[in-house]
Amino acid sequence: MTAEIWDVVIVGAGLSGLSAADLLRKRDGSLKILILEAKDRVGGRTVSKEFPAASGVDRWDLGGQWVGSTQTHVMELIKELGLEVYPQFSTGKKVHHMGGPASKVRTYKSNFPTLSPLVLMDFIQFLWKIDRLCATVCVRDPSQTPNAAELDGQTLHSYIQQHVWTAEEHQWNLRSSPTVISVSSPQGGTQQLSERLADRVGWKNVRLGSAVTAIWQDAEWARVTTATDTFLCRAVIVTCPPHLAAKIQYEPALPTEREFLTQNMPVGHMIKFIVTYQTAFWKEKGFSGEIAAGASTDCPFAVTFDATSPRGNAALVGFISGQQASLWASKERRSAVLSSLVKYLGPEAASFIHYEEKDWAKETYNGGCPVNVMAPGLLTYYHPSLRMPCGRIHWAGTETATQWCGYMSGAIQAGQRAALEVLAEVSQVVLNEEEREVLQQSLPVQSPAKPTTSWKLTGKPALVLPAAQRL
Repeated sequence: MTAEIWDVVIVGAGLSGLSAADLLRKRDGSLKILILEAKDRVGGRTVSKEFPAASGVDRWDLGGQWVGSTQTHVMELIKELGLEVYPQFSTGKKVHHMGGPASKVRTYKSNFPTLSPLVLMDFIQFLWKIDRLCATVCVRDPSQTPNAAELDGQTLHSYIQQHVWTAEEHQWNLRSSPTVISVSSPQGGTQQLSERLADRVGWKNVRLGSAVTAIWQDAEWARVTTATDTFLCRAVIVTCPPHLAAKIQYEPALPTEREFLTQNMPVGHMIKFIVTYQTAFWKEKGFSGEIAAGASTDCPFAVTFDATSPRGNAALVGFISGQQASLWASKERRSAVLSSLVKYLGPEAASFIHYEEKDWAKETYNGGCPVNVMAPGLLTYYHPSLRMPCGRIHWAGTETATQWCGYMSGAIQAGQRAALEVLAEVSQVVLNEEEREVLQQSLPVQSPAKPTTSWKLTGKPALVLPAAQRL
């Protein structure tokens, strides 16, 4: 089999991979770039689909959906592509139901539910603690954070258990409302971001249905293999989620730290559903469409929002996650979702046009959503391996981002950072000061007394002294 020769091969045609390809194309038009995607579409964890609606059909997102003004990388891309965003509707009463089916259903109009003075004090002091803690965190290298090992040994749940002392606040903190900040959605859906990037990169350079099975490398080439083809290149950018990247065969084997990390980063279980209606009856009744509900045997979902489209087609969007996503069978789940909407918003919720859901655990080449997370204890010691290149292999994907990790904006940032790494190695283009700073910020902080190791193509660790000791 004759191998095709490229300069750069990118594994994954989601936002991260396509953003990497787009930046490489912009900075060095002479590079031959190939993007291999296992699925039959681009977009990764973003997918937009048309459903029956009041005015015929309309489009909604079944994956990543919202963007915010502080998510600079995705907002810049939306502007660059000439797209518009529309704000999330949040005016009206919100429904809050915690404590099980027998507990009281409450409504409120502010950003937060009505809390007793004691619970409010508890909430304020918890926010104060979180703000102070965030100010001490070293995003570039979390191991440099004060008390890093102690913090890394906890989950969010265990941290709340330690620092919150009212039962109601325990429940509310774990189901806090995301509409506290202002968010918007791109008109036409988020998958078009990837589709338009593919337009710019060139669809001839994007190969769908091409799952990568192996990456071999030596001092001269990297060899990327799929079920039917082999490609030689000077650099590889792997952008798929860590648990999928771990399934690729590598030769030489990756460093132990990298393998251990990716084998211990489970992906979440998330189901997203859309229900379309003839009218937005909840708005007519003074509701915003937002419901926050605690896990129970009656209600599968954790939260819902208004999802009325820019064209005015009425819809609700909701999320079923964690245990609830695993416990409910599909038919029972749909019935329970609709009966819960009736309970919280009124009998009109039973008269819907279309119900659609996306179980991301069943999505081939995803296996879950929205993001991979490190088990307690991993961040302190194994975090540098998340972004550290391994020979000709560079790592991207939203999990590797230092800003908005786990979000679309983080995916774009990570792809652009990996592209700069590749440019520095295989291109004659000279990086500007801002680009060099981006690369510097992606490296772990090194203690003068503690040299780190980097991986060479021999498979043996090579000593890398801090800059001051290399002079």
